[in-house]
Order: sequence, then structure tokens, then C-alpha cells
Amino acid sequence: MTDDALASAPVPSSRLRALLPDLAPWRASADFRRLWAAGLITNFGSFLTFVALPVQMKVLTGSAVAVGAIGAVELVPLVVFGLYGGALADALDKRKLIVYTEAGQGVLCAGLLVNALVPRPAVWPLYAVAGLSSALGAIQRPALDSLTPRIVAHEDLPAAGSLNSLRWTVGGVAGPALAGVVVAYAGLGWAYAVDLVTFVVSVVMVLGIAASPAAHEAAKPSLRSIAEGARYAWSRKELLGTYAIDLGAMFFAMPLALLPFLADELGAEWSLGLMYASVPAGSMLVSLTSGWTSRIHRHGRMVALAAACWGLAMAAAGVAGNVWLVLLFLTIGGCCDMVSGIFRAAIWNQTIPDELRGRLAGIELLSYSVGPTLGQVRSGGMAAWTSVRTSIWAGGVICVGAVGLLALFLPKLMTYDVRTNEHAVRLRAAREAVA
Repeated sequence: MTDDALASAPVPSSRLRALLPDLAPWRASADFRRLWAAGLITNFGSFLTFVALPVQMKVLTGSAVAVGAIGAVELVPLVVFGLYGGALADALDKRKLIVYTEAGQGVLCAGLLVNALVPRPAVWPLYAVAGLSSALGAIQRPALDSLTPRIVAHEDLPAAGSLNSLRWTVGGVAGPALAGVVVAYAGLGWAYAVDLVTFVVSVVMVLGIAASPAAHEAAKPSLRSIAEGARYAWSRKELLGTYAIDLGAMFFAMPLALLPFLADELGAEWSLGLMYASVPAGSMLVSLTSGWTSRIHRHGRMVALAAACWGLAMAAAGVAGNVWLVLLFLTIGGCCDMVSGIFRAAIWNQTIPDELRGRLAGIELLSYSVGPTLGQVRSGGMAAWTSVRTSIWAGGVICVGAVGLLALFLPKLMTYDVRTNEHAVRLRAAREAVA
């Protein structure tokens, strides 16, 4: 090709490049790269156990109630240890806390492996591991969330949130598919064994991250310190708005428990796997095109708008009579949920003081974990009272109304601007002074 031809050849559009994920945190921070890669590896393994555990419970008991009880066993440790884990994250070295809890998860996975290999596997270890794993995950998550602002530049935190979301969505789409193949063709033991290996690899990678000791202002873990974090969250109405909107969206419009019944009503039992994959697929689509998020400054409005659009998408999925339209609306809902999640994380990471970050991360954990769990109860109960389709579309409509009311009564969320918010300005100045 001649030089003239090369010169006239089309180049990638700058607008297209602007949509791609911002890799600035990845390029600038070796610790972020290690933490991101470790999370990706262990995420794949965790989805193996996520699928294998209820399958094994079904094989051992043949009871849908027994399978559903796994979620009930996980809920209380999630609430209790999520709050306490936040206090621990503020008071202890975050890297050590992550390593110890990751190693503990590996030990629990080894227990599942041993139980699966014995001639007569028992049921009680499945419940025990589910509860203990939920507790360890609840302790670990605030440390993970509060570590990111320490290892990523302040202006790169929205990009880091998008990259972390991408890591989760890749696992959410590919993990269950891989798990289904492994469980079906290799067996439960292999699923637990692979998960155990991923925990070992993850621990080794996290050990390479620099120590992250507690801030000198941090309070020791106690009920008083947890209450201090809760009072701070209550005083920050824009933070309160992010929690409340996410809880409302997930409680009123989370339809996952009804998807098997919806697939049956549509005469498309073959589509159930696609339905489950559609929401994380939509989330992954946003993560892969998230470059634009770094140029948005009014994060609170985006949180509310995306949550309302999530509700509209779920309402449309409940009304649609064609399975392909249902899949489309579920995917759109996943896109909206990810947009909301990116901007919620940006508000949290760019405004919360370091000495409170762990405790607030514990509250955040509850806001995005308890909502979906209770949402399954809401959707199932409403479906029994009315119908499956009504439960889905009505939940979406109620979600839109709830988001609108919250936006009306929490004006600080709607006026939040990262360039001028006093907490964001103060934290940005503090980090620049340290740098």
C-alpha cells in the first residue's frame, strides 16, 4: 500500500475510542491490576460453586424448599457481618483482611470438595458452608471496596468502578455457563476443586499488593464505631439517596425468581438460561462501553434516571408476549442497573473519608445485597396473589414511582455535582496534598 493510501485509510473514530473503558487505573496502579486480576480469577471459581451448591442440594434432597433455604441461611450473616466487616476494614490492614477471608473461603471450598467425594454426602455441610461463606464474603467486601480509593487516583475512581463492574459481569455471563458444563460433564467434585484452585491463586496475587494499614484516625471495631458510620451516612442525604434508590429498585423490580415461570408461560423453556444471562449481559455491554462515564459530573441524577429506566425495562418485560422482546428488555434492564451502579460507586468513592470508608462500604453492601434477596420474596408473594406477569410489570411500575418520590424528597442527590460537592472537593484536596 502506498503512503498516500495509508494516509487516506480510515482511522478509528475518536467517538468510538471515547466509548471504550478508561484503562487509566489499570495503567497507573500495579496494585489495582493485581487486585482486579485476582478478583476475576476467583469470580469464575465462585460461580462454579454458586451453581454446584444448589444442584447438589437438589440431588440430595429433591426439595425446592431445601434449595431455597440456602438463601435464607445466607441472609443473616450477610447483614450482621457486613456491618461488622465495615468496622474491621477501617480498623485493620485491608490487604491482610482480604487475604485471610480469601483463604477462609478456600478452606470452606475444600470442605465442600471432601463432602462431595465421600460415598454418602451430607446435607448439613452445604448449609454450614453457605452461611460461613456469606459471613466471610460480607467481612471481605468492605475491605475490597475501601481499598480501591487508596490505590487509584481520585480522578480515576469512576473508571476503576467501571473496570471492577466489567470484571463482575464477565464472571456473571461466562461463569454460570462454564459451571453448567463442568457440573454436567465432570461432576460436582471437579467444580469445587477448580474453585479451590482459584482461591489459592487469588491469595498469592493479593499477597503482592502493598500493605494498607488503618488510618490513624480510625476507630476500633465496636457497636459504637458501627453506629458512628450509620450516623455519618444518615447525615449525607446524597449517600442516603443512593442506598434508598438501589434498595427500592431491587425490592420492587427484581424478577429473577419468576423467570422459570415466565419462560413456561411463554412456552419457551429453552430460553431460561438466556433470561438469566440477559441482565449480566446488559451490564457487561455498559462496562465495555463505559468511557463516557468519566465525563459525567452530575452522578446523582444518573443514579435516579438509570434506576427509573430499570423499572421501565422490567415493566416492559412483564408485558411483552414475545420471548425475544423479554430477553431484549431484560438486557436493557441490565444496562440500566450497571449505569446506576457505576455512578453510585463514584459518589461513594469520591466523597467518603478514608477513616470511615470501611464502615460505609458495609452499609453499601447491605444496600445492594439485601434488596435483591427481599425482592425475590416480594415478587414471589405478589405472583402467588396475582400472577407471574402482573408481579413483574407491576413491580417495575412501582419501582418508577418509588424512584420519583425519592428523587423529590432527596434534592441533595439530584443536585450532586462531583466538581462542586463539598465532600468531593475536600477529599480531592486531601489526596492531592498527600500526592
